[in-house]
Amino acid sequence: MSTARSFGRRGPAPSGAAVDLSTLPLVEIESLDQDGRGIARLDGKTLFVDGALPGERVRIASYMRKPTYEFAETVAIERASAERITPRCPHFGVCGGCAMQHVQPRAQVAAKQRVLEDALMHIAKLRPGMMLSPIHGPTWHYRYRARLSVRLVAKKGGVLVGFHEKRSSFIADMRECHVLAPVVADLLVPLRALVEGLSIADRMPQIEVAVTDPRTRAAGAAPLPHCALVFRNLAPLTPGDEALMRAFADTHRVQVFLQPKGPDTAFPLHPAEPALLEYRLPEFGVGLQFSPTEFTQVNHAINEVLVRRAIGLLAPRPGERIADFFCGLGNFSLPIASQGADVVGIEGAKSLVARAASNAARNGLSARTRFEAGDLFKADADTLAALGRFDKWLVDPPRDGALALVKAIGEPTAAGVVVPPPSRIVYVSCNPATLARDAGLLVHTKGYVLRAAGVVNMFPHTGHVESVAWFEHDPSASLSTALPDRLTPQ
Repeated sequence: MSTARSFGRRGPAPSGAAVDLSTLPLVEIESLDQDGRGIARLDGKTLFVDGALPGERVRIASYMRKPTYEFAETVAIERASAERITPRCPHFGVCGGCAMQHVQPRAQVAAKQRVLEDALMHIAKLRPGMMLSPIHGPTWHYRYRARLSVRLVAKKGGVLVGFHEKRSSFIADMRECHVLAPVVADLLVPLRALVEGLSIADRMPQIEVAVTDPRTRAAGAAPLPHCALVFRNLAPLTPGDEALMRAFADTHRVQVFLQPKGPDTAFPLHPAEPALLEYRLPEFGVGLQFSPTEFTQVNHAINEVLVRRAIGLLAPRPGERIADFFCGLGNFSLPIASQGADVVGIEGAKSLVARAASNAARNGLSARTRFEAGDLFKADADTLAALGRFDKWLVDPPRDGALALVKAIGEPTAAGVVVPPPSRIVYVSCNPATLARDAGLLVHTKGYVLRAAGVVNMFPHTGHVESVAWFEHDPSASLSTALPDRLTPQ
């Protein structure tokens, strides 16, 4: 008698059709990939299996086949992992916002640590001198930034607001969400009603959400976190539409923005002069303001610990000159400057450069900071020479990594000048593959040692792997070198 249990889209197969489970392939799951899928082998192929965990034996149905690999979905579980739990959200398995709610939170972190280790070993042929203890924290209601899709779907009763379904352009029929900040999760159903009442209900494809960290709220302030909603409107609003949105803002105590084109076109509808959002880094005595369309980390609590660790690894000292590449609005620049070092922040977006400078001024750090706009994906030796010599680097690139910067280290300029390399690089990454690629170049070509690396669980219940790595320009030094005295494991 089979002990198989159905899993996934509330049915025995992805299509929902009845199927004899014994006819489906039975595979053993070996590990997880960086997107949280189980990895198995069958008939010489690598299988990536949604919803499966290491150590499990599962029946699968493939949904994409390639010559050397396949993507499949778990249809039934014949031997379950001890790490499997019941997902908290009723939309899990349909909604694509989460991939790992069926895994114990600590097992999620361990799996992400293995993803990082495997990427470093297989891509860069490296093992860090030390694996840092993972940074993790609250696993629910941590998302203070999100992009919600919106669609008018008559056959489903009206407007849907939420994340896309797994592997689909359809929007999940979400009425609750356990990873969004509570103030945002509570708005999912009211937002449906709001958009349905607009004359342009079919021309409002997206709502971007940004929330002030509630820990920054002053005593006696409003009990709800300060929330901004940016509506992407593909057509002008009527006066009646605007009245509805103003009433919604007042009722739910949120700020409403409209964005007719790109992010730079966003403007406040109500209130006409909105307050900037903010998060704080109390250990360094700084607060950073931002507008709802400017990039910030989604998880304020984990970002606070990430900054603490990165600054601990970097160990900035008074009198040092430090580069913060891909500096954004100053998330690392201002804490570095607060330790007495002089910081030059480089960022591609001019609006973020202006915001970083404003934040520095607001925190009394203008004298130790300078911010410039520059395309770091086109950086070369002349770029580095123009910036001058730095003692240390902090690098926090997007998913594409920092390959151009790494390649430029130690290379001669057009005039034959070679800028001395920084003695230390702390690299914050949101993509283990590009971190490993750049780490391989730093170690095997540029004379660095990978002292330490570890994961940061910025996005619980997803396969997203954030990490931090410490490189030292001293190829002959022992890997047992002690950690900087500011570093405390989390």
